[in-house]
Amino acid sequence: MRPLTAPARLIVTALAALLLTSCAVEWENPKPARQLAQAQQPPGSAYLGWRVYQERCAACHGVDAQGRANAPNLLRRLQTLGPREFVSLVLYRYDASLQGEPAATRGSREAQVETLMERRDPPLTMPAWREEPRVNAHVLDLYAYLSGRAEGRLGTGKPAP
Repeated sequence: MRPLTAPARLIVTALAALLLTSCAVEWENPKPARQLAQAQQPPGSAYLGWRVYQERCAACHGVDAQGRANAPNLLRRLQTLGPREFVSLVLYRYDASLQGEPAATRGSREAQVETLMERRDPPLTMPAWREEPRVNAHVLDLYAYLSGRAEGRLGTGKPAP
């Protein structure tokens, strides 16, 4: 076999470097891109959030989350809320009003929550859902569903499980 000339060696070296560089880029780039895409997704399952929303929220806020006469448009509201603020509003919003109040006041609040749960009368204000196990356990799923709708990543109707 004949030895390569200097220009041929330079071309072979450049091609080898290009090949190795493109392999490194191929192996390294997808991982950060996937991690970045995953980090931008809200925590929780949009499907489970949709189920909780239909059970507990749709009666007041509407099936499409765009609000009704006695409850605001959640899609508009979720555009300014992060997950931490959302959890705080859903689970603890009205608890501050109960601190230091007599048990009779707490009892009337429990009656209001019971009325809401049975859907006898429309609520005047949204209750804190901390004591409701299904909402408490799936509040981040609820956020994933509503934020997906607010950002346009999810359409109306049931998301894929």
